[in-house]
Parts: sequence; C-alpha cells; structure tokens
Amino acid sequence: MQNQKILLIGAIGLLGQALLRTKSKFSVVPLFYKNIDLESNCSRSVLDITDKKSVLRQVAIIKPSIIIHAASIGNVDYCEKHQEEAHKVNVEGTQNLVDACQQHNAKLVFMSSNAVFDGKSPPYNEKGKVNPINFYGKTKALAEEIIQRSRIDNVIVRLILMYGWNHPKVRENPVTWLLKKLEKKEVTKLVNDTYTNPLYNMQAAQAIWTLIKRNKTGIYHIAGKEKVNRYEFGVKVARVFGYEIKNIKPVSSDYFKGIAPRMADTSYDTSKIQKELGIQPISINDGLLLMKREARV
Repeated sequence: MQNQKILLIGAIGLLGQALLRTKSKFSVVPLFYKNIDLESNCSRSVLDITDKKSVLRQVAIIKPSIIIHAASIGNVDYCEKHQEEAHKVNVEGTQNLVDACQQHNAKLVFMSSNAVFDGKSPPYNEKGKVNPINFYGKTKALAEEIIQRSRIDNVIVRLILMYGWNHPKVRENPVTWLLKKLEKKEVTKLVNDTYTNPLYNMQAAQAIWTLIKRNKTGIYHIAGKEKVNRYEFGVKVARVFGYEIKNIKPVSSDYFKGIAPRMADTSYDTSKIQKELGIQPISINDGLLLMKREARV
C-alpha cells in the first residue's frame, strides 16, 4: 500500500498540511488551488477541481491509485451566501473527481462533515440519519450521495470541528482565531449552546492514513474524546495557552444575527474507529498541549 501513488487534493488546508506532515513512507503528490509557496520536499502543482478537463488531465498524468479529496469551501456562512459557488466547488468538483476515479480505477477518500446531520439526535454514529440544515451541509450530503451512487472504491471520512496550526495564508480555525483575540485582549463572545467533540488535525491525519493502510471502505467518523460547546472549548484553549479567560463571554446562538443555521449537537459516537482501527480519540487538553509544543506551520 505504501508504494502506491496518492494524489492529495486540498493540500494547503488544515487537514492537508497535517496529512503531508504525517505521510511517512507514502508517495504523495499534493495539489493546491492557489500557487502558495510552501516549505515541502514534495513536488506540487495547482488544480481547480471545478475544471473537469483539468482534473481528468492531471489524474491521467499522475496516475494515482488513491485520491484524497480534502478540498472544499468550508466556511459555513460563506456557503450560505454564495450557494452557486459552493455547489460548484463542493458538489460539481466532487463529481469531477469521481469521474476521474472511474476513468483511472482509483480509490477516492472523501472528507465529509458533521454538517450532514441536523443536530437533534446525538451522538451520531455512521448509520445516523443525514438531514443537513444549512447549505454547506447540503453540499456535503450531495457529494456523499454522488460517491455512494458511483461504482468507485471509496471511503467517506466525516470530520468534525477541527483545530491545529493552519498555513498562515489560509483561513483560521477556532483555536488560531481565538488565540489572536486573546493575545490582543479583545472581548470575544462564544456560543454556549452548540456542541461537538473538537478534533486535533494531526490525529485526524493519522486516522486517515490508518484507513488507507488497512484499505478500508465505507463511512467513518473521526472526532476528539470530549463533547463541549464553543464557550467551554474556548476556556480550555485560554487555560492551556496561558491566557486569562475573563475576556471570553458565553452567548446563545441567536446572539449572532444573519448567519447560517447551526446544529445544536452533532457530537460523534466514535466506537467504529476504536473497534476497527484501534484509534483512541484524545482529550481536548492533550490535543491543545500537543499543538502548543509544535512550531506553527
């Protein structure tokens, strides 16, 4: 398996960077949406997944055995306001990659989201009912349907609220965003009525490599050990990184007007990865401590 060529789509993102850092002996060809300079010993080039001809051409040239699809518009509010663009990237882009996999007999490892659930029946296992309530979640659910209807070998990895050191030229994640606020001593309001089990990006990457090594197919949920709301998560971040918590204020979701609908509780049941892969989700404190010890990407 480690001798097979793997094409990584979305290598600049939070997960993509973690996958590159933990790839071990895998032969990985990363593709980026924009030409951003990176310190990497991997060859790289740019790909727009909405350009079907370009997708088919690149896959024909590279001839990967596996394609990891970690590219999407992941900003929930942006997707709600720019639905045509979100559909083009998240749904049509996925269709293009499925077509490429079909033509070249490649396996697709697709990154999905907890946003495919409505948040009313937690904790969610892999058989939970898909019922998205915002447009981002709808694009992920549609992409999953495309993959499942296809005849390609695939694994759908549903991730959840992820944190870690992101590349400085891409969007922040909840921890890096909050650290900047805490450093400036800005009063920051975080909701106390939406729950997830936050996931450290490096553990997410290691779990995905394990799925690939073991040639798994189907749906897998990857998440951290603890369920918290965003306010509780923020307090943990402040304490681990040595900031005062007095500037973090709890508010309800309806405090923020004009944003996309959020799910009350999309926390995961991770029994499947524990039993099948031997993966034990780590606590938030452990994940944050590991992040704190690392140099920023």
